[in-house]
Amino acid sequence: MSVIGLDLAGVETRPSGLCILTGMKVETLLVYMDEEILDKIKENNPKVVAIDAPLSLPAGRKSIEQRTNVHLRECDKELLRRGIKFFPITLGPMRQLTSRGISLRKTLENKHFTVIEVYPGGAQDILGIPRKQKGLVKLRAGLERMGIKGLNSRMSDHELDAVTCALVGKFWLEGKAITYGTPERGIVMPNEK
Repeated sequence: MSVIGLDLAGVETRPSGLCILTGMKVETLLVYMDEEILDKIKENNPKVVAIDAPLSLPAGRKSIEQRTNVHLRECDKELLRRGIKFFPITLGPMRQLTSRGISLRKTLENKHFTVIEVYPGGAQDILGIPRKQKGLVKLRAGLERMGIKGLNSRMSDHELDAVTCALVGKFWLEGKAITYGTPERGIVMPNEK
């Protein structure tokens, strides 16, 4: 059984980290084009694809471009209540990421893959793992403490965040995660320790 974690970039010209988690062993790579991402997912046929990108709009919004005073989803409000820092989906560059994430989710679900939204920075906070801003050595060490095998010093921040995404996907499959918000408009996070 494999899980795919994807740290999605807002545009295809920037690298996205992709992780294939089998048991607790990881294989990571950088991908750019949606076609590359879809090919890797089809090739591995995961139980779940855990994506670090907004995969839904706030209730009542018709599009990311629509100008309204609604900027937060219920799951975003829950992150705020828990003191977990994040970028709102309507903020500048987050708009492209949101559009790409929603489109990719739709494509994957049409191909019968299970897709969940995750947030590696918030998951790292909950799990007591230092975020990438504290240094990749510390982030990698934190993931190793969680039991992840196959990590190495050549892995980029995007790949390490993708590993965290995959780990949260594994927790979700095992019933060790909670969805903030609703299943359609939610972020899956690890259970609090």
